[in-house]
Amino acid sequence: MSEYTQSIRGDADGVVRHYEYDDGDVLVADFGPVEGSVDVADGTAIVVIGSDQHEFDVPGEIDRAAMNNGVVTVEVER
Repeated sequence: MSEYTQSIRGDADGVVRHYEYDDGDVLVADFGPVEGSVDVADGTAIVVIGSDQHEFDVPGEIDRAAMNNGVVTVEVER
């Protein structure tokens, strides 16, 4: 497993952790105790919290994307 981070919008907006495994990748972003939703379009995860929208790049084919208690998890197959 290897791990690296990226900023959500290229500024100090939040951190996405990217875990690489042999069979796929997992991206995790913690937005704190908020309610929201996540959708994926054209290699980009789009997180909507109230009237705010955050985006981050997702490498590869998305297997699953979910948001639970402010934590976004995106699973990517290799």
